[in-house]
Amino acid sequence: MKYELGNKFYDELFAQSGEVRPHYKGFEEYLDRMGTAEFSRRHTLLDMAFRNQGITFTVYGDAQGTERTFPFDPVPRIIPASEWAHLEAGLKQRVAALNAFLRDIYNDAQILADEVMPAELVYTSAHFRREVHGVQVPQGIYTHIVGTDLIRNEAGEYLVLEDNLRSPSGVSYLLANRQAMTRIYPGMFEDQGVRPVQHYASALLSLLQSMSPREDGTVVVLTPGMYNSAYFEHAYLAQQMGVELVEGRDLFVDGGRVWMRTTGGRQQVDVIYRRVDDDFLDPLAFRRDSALGVAGIVEVYRAGRVAIANAIGTGVADDKAVYAYVPDMIRYYLNEEPLLNNVPTYLGWKPEDLSYMLEHAAELVIKAVGEAGGYGMLIGPASTKAEVEEFKKKVAANPRDFIGQPVVGLSRHPTYYPDSGEFEPAHIDLRPYILCGPQETTIVPGGLTRVALRRGSLVVNSSQGGGSKDTWVLEHDGAALPQGMSQIMHGDAGLLSQSQSQYQGGFGAVPIRSRPSQHPAETPHQPPQRRTDQDEPAEQAPTPLADHIAEQAQVAAYDQSHGQGQGQTQGQTQRQTQSGGSQSQSQSQGQDMGQHSYQQQLEKDELEGGK
Repeated sequence: MKYELGNKFYDELFAQSGEVRPHYKGFEEYLDRMGTAEFSRRHTLLDMAFRNQGITFTVYGDAQGTERTFPFDPVPRIIPASEWAHLEAGLKQRVAALNAFLRDIYNDAQILADEVMPAELVYTSAHFRREVHGVQVPQGIYTHIVGTDLIRNEAGEYLVLEDNLRSPSGVSYLLANRQAMTRIYPGMFEDQGVRPVQHYASALLSLLQSMSPREDGTVVVLTPGMYNSAYFEHAYLAQQMGVELVEGRDLFVDGGRVWMRTTGGRQQVDVIYRRVDDDFLDPLAFRRDSALGVAGIVEVYRAGRVAIANAIGTGVADDKAVYAYVPDMIRYYLNEEPLLNNVPTYLGWKPEDLSYMLEHAAELVIKAVGEAGGYGMLIGPASTKAEVEEFKKKVAANPRDFIGQPVVGLSRHPTYYPDSGEFEPAHIDLRPYILCGPQETTIVPGGLTRVALRRGSLVVNSSQGGGSKDTWVLEHDGAALPQGMSQIMHGDAGLLSQSQSQYQGGFGAVPIRSRPSQHPAETPHQPPQRRTDQDEPAEQAPTPLADHIAEQAQVAAYDQSHGQGQGQTQGQTQRQTQSGGSQSQSQSQGQDMGQHSYQQQLEKDELEGGK
């Protein structure tokens, strides 16, 4: 691997000595065996798979078109077990404090009475919703699904950049990335001990069902529609959970309950996983011009006859100004010291901080408190003098709406650039996904690693030219799987072989090859029975060359089946599968269509409403 090791940023793969970090040694050996040429060929296959299967996102205001393929780099970001244990503990601590904060401010507001943080900051937040003050939410949990953005500074310390508590996006790309990697680079996972991620959809469904005010209640995913930037994710999660994907026009309120229009008549809805912002959720309570929500839904919510995830009003806790007080929340509600630190933050509403921000704007990152996706942000060192002066006027006019932070040198990671055919360093961050339930908090091992694909850029958002990587969390800290572990993990093979995801929800119809000792019918670490008769020689263990040849054959089979399958899926997807449908119906469709993936079924014409 040709790679320039610098000393200004923390490098994820190489130590300062130039040695490969122990948890990356397995990947390095695999890459050395494969070679750059073959790695590049499979990278092209990945791009084709993502494009043909509609794994896209939308960039608002992009003159070149609304939809584009989500960029993906196949060099995985790898996190050892001990490092992940620290992150997991810190994230659980953080979301516990945030939920306690939301329960408090929508009821007694004791934290404000005790002057731990200023009441003005909360009540002037654009996302504080007086309409739901006093509402008793199911299980006392306000934010069931959380995406927390983590970065790593020059010293290698993980810092929390921001909390996403309203409707964090990106988890579908995490799942699609892993499915793609296990099909295109199956040998990369051999004996690495990579923890699985494909249980996310089932864990999310169980969490949503637990919120239902009725037993065996109906769960739906509410989307703004096909032109939303994350529509692929909305459709993907609905299908994976086996629930209906609905728009506001599919729902209505009658008799103090929420109903869904179906071909068989109306059906009561009990839980709504909404991907619609508060402002557009109910035209009778919020924006009157909204055509995306459901009129009257807030009254049903207040009465406790429908559950909404995440709860209305959670946005106040991911206000970037409120973010600065999360460490104080942890101390106040949990009586603990924060395990994960914030990035140092200047608040525009404080006169002394505002003065500093205006004087040092060219050196800071200044963000609008209510924006996301890289919008409404100034990166001082990368901006012109005119841009800095213009942004300073916005800050001076509305100081409450802005925060300032020092430029943090995000850690770097090797990334493959097809235009140069080389591995080059690119800056990354990490968004783990947290599911907060009444009994336990579940965190998918890893998360979505976002990468700044524009050379030298620190902005990882997809809307600003960023892409993503597969994120591995290992069961160990070293270069190889320790002896005595209960199971040798092969990517997600153990899980996928028992689920619909292996064929219908996965990429293509090629199963993941397992070593002989990993056959599902055998006990882990117990080799298969071998003949030792004098008439027949004992079975020989696979050699690296044999493994490589077998993997090449598998990928070639995938390539062939993928190419043949494209024509079979055109125009064959039914609306019922897109909306969710029953799992048995989706499985039978997968069998009829050559066991191709859900994304292959959701062809472009279907996603665009038949245009």
